Amino acid sequence: MKINSRVLREILLKKYLYLIPLTMGSYLEAQVINASGSGWTVSVPSITEAGNNYGGTYQSSTNVIVLSGSLPGSFLNLLSSGAARINMHYNPVLWNNSLRLYAKRTGGTATINGICVLCTATINGGATYTEILQATDSTFSTINFSGVLGLGNSVTFSGINVQLQISGVSVTIPAASYSAQIVFTIAAN
Repeated sequence: MKINSRVLREILLKKYLYLIPLTMGSYLEAQVINASGSGWTVSVPSITEAGNNYGGTYQSSTNVIVLSGSLPGSFLNLLSSGAARINMHYNPVLWNNSLRLYAKRTGGTATINGICVLCTATINGGATYTEILQATDSTFSTINFSGVLGLGNSVTFSGINVQLQISGVSVTIPAASYSAQIVFTIAAN
């Protein structure tokens, strides 16, 4: 029986083409971000004198939301340096467009796990108030990492405390219990 070399090459090629997606699939892992907190209810003092207005701007505690999560090892091993961006936006539940939401970072640590030569991971940005936009992502902060050589590395981040601020509170806004949901996402930068 004579085997055609062209047919044999096609069979081997197909075999290896199936291995490539399987190998790549094992490197594709998701970035994860977790948000915890109990919500924030703004305490607006009563107006007792006719003609007065509210203070207009109110701040939450420094850790009303705490972010944590991870970046997978394959994300780091393929790059000698890079970054992941934490984005935020809000979805109004009952809202008035005169109100503005802001967030700032008041802490956080990033740690590289695995074997890595000259590796660092830092959390940057977000130290001043950034406006949270409705349904449009704005960058809250970034997690930067770099290294010479790594094996099985991943980055975990934790203790990213978020402080919120609301402005635009005024007697000209109809009285109601306004609320919104803040959404945080993470993506490769």
